[in-house]
Amino acid sequence: MMSHARLTKTPPKLHAIDLNLLVVFDAIMRERSVTRAGQRLGLSQPAMSHALTRLRHMLKDELFVRSPNGMVPTPRAEQLATPIRIALDGLQQSLEPVQFEPAKATTTFRIAVDNYAAIVLVAPIAAHVARIAPGVTLEFRPSGTLNVPEMLDRSELHLAIGPPGVQGERFSLKRLLQDQFVVVHRKGHPAAKAQEVSTEMLANLPKLEISSAQFEPDFFEAGPGKFKSTPKAAIRAPFLSAAQILATSDLVSVLPLNVAKSMIRSHHLVFRRLSRSPKPIEAAMIWLRRLDNQPAHAWLRDVINQVTSELRNT
Repeated sequence: MMSHARLTKTPPKLHAIDLNLLVVFDAIMRERSVTRAGQRLGLSQPAMSHALTRLRHMLKDELFVRSPNGMVPTPRAEQLATPIRIALDGLQQSLEPVQFEPAKATTTFRIAVDNYAAIVLVAPIAAHVARIAPGVTLEFRPSGTLNVPEMLDRSELHLAIGPPGVQGERFSLKRLLQDQFVVVHRKGHPAAKAQEVSTEMLANLPKLEISSAQFEPDFFEAGPGKFKSTPKAAIRAPFLSAAQILATSDLVSVLPLNVAKSMIRSHHLVFRRLSRSPKPIEAAMIWLRRLDNQPAHAWLRDVINQVTSELRNT
């Protein structure tokens, strides 16, 4: 009978591992393509194929299988992805300067943003960074189709800005903004005489609903005499069309205050308060807790917090 010791695979010793192979593994895991991973690392196709062969031999697993959608990781590769990403991040951080000098930095930050953050926060954040850190690149990505927790875990994202709903001890969260909803309509609208818009009045106005945004107001309130449903929309349209539609019709839209402010700067629109406002919309930034004290990341969070503080005070 074969002994148990012979049946057990002996894991490779750390001193025998070429760390460059782990960098190759991480790049293929990110790109799902040997060619694109090679371009990321500045390695030729033969060099990448040779490295992948060595990886497969070292880890006794196929790791990546070709498919019409690119290189699909095996279960073993999926298991290894996050620990390797964390280890490589730790090594990279240990080599970085203790102090982050924004004026000299040439780093890139990848930030996921929801629709609200894209409209309200991206422009002032970008302007602030361009002014004090011209060599820093900001890559904003719409979060609607992304698995944000997974991409944060794999360091494919440095930060996410959106609703404060991400759970887990591994994440840190800071609330940035809480925004009230207002009614937006054209100047000279027939219903513009009232100082505030009641929910009863709103129920009788033709409404434009933003189909491409995720900040629809929640009008539901329990209790007698409360408004119990969201007013029905007359038209649904993407946000890019909203300002022009509102400016050239008698439609109204219920939008976050900071979104309304951005719209009225460029169109003949006004906003009015609601006598009974829906639940406010919230924006928060979420990141991996292990990056709390990383100098570059802490600087980025300080910039975002400063920008949102200025918005809160206007």
